[in-house]
Amino acid sequence: MSTARARHAILALSIGTLFFLFEFVARISPSTATAAITRDLTLSSAELGVFSSLFFWVYAPMQIVVGLLLDRWGARRFVVPAIAFCAGGIALVGAAPNVEVAGIGRLMTGFGASFAFVSALYAVNHWFAPARFALLSGIVNAVGMIGTAIGVVWLTALTETAGWRPSFLGIGAVGGGIFLLALLFYRDAPSAGDTETHATPLGPLRQIVKSPQVWLISLVGALIYMPINVYGGLWGNEELTADHALSAVSAETAVSMVFWGMAAGSVLWGAVSDALGHRKWIVFGGAVAATLAWAAVIFTPIDNFWLIATALFLGGLFCGVQMLTFAMAKEGQDQSTVGTVTAFVNMIGIGAALVFQPLVGWLLDLTGGKHALALASVPICLGLAALLVFTLREPDQPHLR
Repeated sequence: MSTARARHAILALSIGTLFFLFEFVARISPSTATAAITRDLTLSSAELGVFSSLFFWVYAPMQIVVGLLLDRWGARRFVVPAIAFCAGGIALVGAAPNVEVAGIGRLMTGFGASFAFVSALYAVNHWFAPARFALLSGIVNAVGMIGTAIGVVWLTALTETAGWRPSFLGIGAVGGGIFLLALLFYRDAPSAGDTETHATPLGPLRQIVKSPQVWLISLVGALIYMPINVYGGLWGNEELTADHALSAVSAETAVSMVFWGMAAGSVLWGAVSDALGHRKWIVFGGAVAATLAWAAVIFTPIDNFWLIATALFLGGLFCGVQMLTFAMAKEGQDQSTVGTVTAFVNMIGIGAALVFQPLVGWLLDLTGGKHALALASVPICLGLAALLVFTLREPDQPHLR
């Protein structure tokens, strides 16, 4: 790789990873101030779940659109304005005078964020060798998780001192800085975009939706990622303060261990998988271990911060096997469909939040705030993922031989 190409590759990957970090902080920002947002916008627990899930109502269906656009035209022309939408949306939530305007801001945030993760993996695929995909995609996820783990604790403390509205406006300003970086330095790989192979924008989608393997991989990934969306993304802080007697900042610090664990697992399982040359049984083992770790958090009455933080770290670590589902789905597909197949897997994974975030809120209202009952769906989903792994075939990986 020439010096100029290497520089462009590193910049594209770095900016894409930074965008993913930013959108993930924006995604989970309601979890840092659930009580204040509920009070200011006059929401019930169920309504807060719906408000938070508005992000995913746009994000999830946009994944297919994003994948098709990137496969046909490359990433730059879409990533730069997407960052602006994401930053503007979170700022609008912070400035919103009522829940209707805040909802529009949440939808804008989800729309812009829908380009982040897929475009980062798209850059990995088009700028770097195939043998590096599992490891580099794991690193992308790890940076996002580590940044979120640090940022969410800082943001929780900031919302308690400065208020949630100024904090959200500050997040939007940070997004504006990332937008300027992308505008100046983000470039597409020479191989990006394929208007000749895909004469129509829907070309890659037909191949992907006909694959039972891709559907099953996507479902397994969605079930393993469910705790990150539901517990880490919204309800974890509240569960820890209610059931384990932690303060808001201590609870968010403990929740942040989910993201530290996910970061470590994303890199670890990617490296192990590439070294061993297989994926399936690593995913199975991770799903089983994650089931036990999350059951310990949700169903035991422990109130020791370090024990809770350790269990949450392990829960995130074993959920890190979810990143292998992207490599499993990509392998066996044509190179020109990578953006679409990655987006499809991500759509199913994120789409689960449309169901589970509001469902947990509804169950909390129904049970009078019994978090253990409402969050029992977490280990149930992980156990189901482990069972579904048996239906998968090990993908062909000639680049690892």
